[in-house]
Amino acid sequence: MTELLKSSVVALGLMASAAAAQDAITLGMVLEPPTLDPTANAAAAIDEVVYANLFEGLTRFGPDGSVQPALAHSWDAEQDGRVWVFHLQDGVSFHDGADFTAEDVVFTLDRARADDSTNAQKILFEGIESVEAADPLTVRVTLAAPDGNFPFKMAWGDAVMLDPASADSLANAPVGTGPFRFDQWVQGDRITLTAWDGYWGEKPALNRATFRFISDPSAAFAAVMAGDVDAFPNFPAPETLSQIEADPRFRVIVGTTEGETILAMNNARPPLDDARLRKAIAHAINRDDIIDGAMFGYGTPIGSHFAPHHPDYVDLTQQSDYDPELSKQLLAEIGEPVRLRLALPPPSYARRGGEIIAAQLRAVGIETEITNVEWAGWLETVFGAADFDLTVISHTEPLDIDIYARPDYYFGYAKPEFVALMDAIQRATDPGERSDLYRQAQEMIAADNVNAFLFQLPKTGVADARIKGLWENAPTQANDLTGVSWAE
Repeated sequence: MTELLKSSVVALGLMASAAAAQDAITLGMVLEPPTLDPTANAAAAIDEVVYANLFEGLTRFGPDGSVQPALAHSWDAEQDGRVWVFHLQDGVSFHDGADFTAEDVVFTLDRARADDSTNAQKILFEGIESVEAADPLTVRVTLAAPDGNFPFKMAWGDAVMLDPASADSLANAPVGTGPFRFDQWVQGDRITLTAWDGYWGEKPALNRATFRFISDPSAAFAAVMAGDVDAFPNFPAPETLSQIEADPRFRVIVGTTEGETILAMNNARPPLDDARLRKAIAHAINRDDIIDGAMFGYGTPIGSHFAPHHPDYVDLTQQSDYDPELSKQLLAEIGEPVRLRLALPPPSYARRGGEIIAAQLRAVGIETEITNVEWAGWLETVFGAADFDLTVISHTEPLDIDIYARPDYYFGYAKPEFVALMDAIQRATDPGERSDLYRQAQEMIAADNVNAFLFQLPKTGVADARIKGLWENAPTQANDLTGVSWAE
């Protein structure tokens, strides 16, 4: 075979390989999910793999944050929102071949609200009084009180529909109704999904999706530049974005998330049960330095637990502005030396931001002992057991200010007046009334300095310039691949 012929064969082979790859995608992720069961764990990385891809709910979030039909094609409110009737899609089946019917909805919602439920967002289901299958394609949900927000709650990843036969094995062998089915999980490396031929809705353009776990920012940058990943929707190395943006092979995608990034404080334990200390910490922090140093300028300062792009957002940053002299005065009033533990999970915003925060606290007289913890350890020790003083974390669930009303939540607030506000929001059906209550809620937790509110986490992603359909914004924690394709 001549060298020219050999070259032609190699070139044709490369072209064929490239063409074959256009129905597959490899995405980078910072964190590996601890499990693939979105109904039993709070880790955002779970939904980043399975939401809308493998599992579906009665409703879903669209890329603009709107609540859209999913397994229910429509729904009706009765009795001013106390009763909700969901009309299900016909011809839906699970990946194991079982038909999806109203009985599966009854099973899923009853399981989520049961006394022994391990659902991380059990509060979404606490208002349910009963769930009935009126017929195979109609479900009637009766609530204890009117709730105009119920379809929104059903769009969360924690409310996806399950097959009773596989509900107990979702952690490692998930079965859903989505356009992709579970293929393989190589622990510590990747998860692979493949398109499912039996999908009830519009088939995805992709046939295969691989999620690779790369937590180190330098390694993430190297993987992008080498083409080892096709996209990194939540890119952990913002310092390299200008370099990537200058390369015509790539596209930089900057949008918003629902992620309120906070220095969480353990309100339930001394010494942080002292409001003066929490206030001293809040005023010792220079948000701009953290945004510049940890996020290289990406991020919007926040003064409460609410997304700045939400219409009910109140800018309360001035209530906890940088005032180290005030911090020193408050510490002098307390009169005792303060030394706190600071647990930092793997994301770069936490590790980098935590180092800056420790230096800022040290400057006013608060010593911190930093411990870097892996994600599973953070979930068990900090989130699960509340065994911490301080931690840096981004809460990426949508409109989740209600977590401050939960008595067993890890930062231990649940002030009765705040709980009453959340109860009032739950009952309110008038949009104006709900807006006013949300503003009051923001103001209350800001005044109490429950946590030190840092910045709204931006969505800084990078992708091969030929990829279309990736979400620019993140109204929920998801890498929705249902509309993703390669340019022809």
